[in-house]
Order: sequence, then C-alpha cells, then structure tokens
Amino acid sequence: MQPDQPPTTTLWRPTGPKELDLVRELDWRAWPPRLPEQPIFYPVLNEDYAIRIARDWNVKHDGAGFVTRFGVDSGFLRRYPVRQAGGETILELWVPAEELDEFNAHIVGRIELVHEFR
Repeated sequence: MQPDQPPTTTLWRPTGPKELDLVRELDWRAWPPRLPEQPIFYPVLNEDYAIRIARDWNVKHDGAGFVTRFGVDSGFLRRYPVRQAGGETILELWVPAEELDEFNAHIVGRIELVHEFR
C-alpha cells in the first residue's frame, strides 16, 4: 500500500470472455456497465468461490471462465453488507448497477487476471 492510499479490501470477480474483453478495453481499471437484466454487480470475498464459479459455470455457459482480483477502498465498501449466498465461504457483495461508476472510482490499482479455465 502506498502512503497516500486508503486501506484496501481484496475482492475477486469470476467472469466470462465478453466481460473480460470489456475490462481490458477499460485498461483494467473499471468494470463495464451492467446490462438491463443485470441489476446487481457481484464481486466475491474469496478466491476459491470465484474459481468455482468461473470453472463450473462460466466455462459451461461461455466456453471459458476467468477469475480477476482487485482492491477497493475498504472504507467505501462498508456501505455494502457481506451477503452469504450459500455455504460459510460463499460470500459476496451486492453493488446496485446504478452505483457501479462510484464503485469503480474506488478501485485501487488495476484489475488483475489471476486464473483462466477453458
């Protein structure tokens, strides 16, 4: 962490090839706007959960799945309660689509591609 940077929380995002291409076009610094049928942006709180979604769901539906990792200002994230979407480690944040621009403004550094499944 740089001296002038706020404390950050590491999040992961399982994604398919189309969304990953859009992140690449945004220079790995932001998530693209949600589609009308996607009212919520769901980053997850642990890598294992992201891997399971990318490997077991994205590959099946999109032919490839990817896991990204990124940091977000921890103070900003306090507005989003952690949601347990299943088992004890199935944890995610629910960011309303209309708040995604503000969420993106609080990403610290770049979004990193950390796993790829085909």
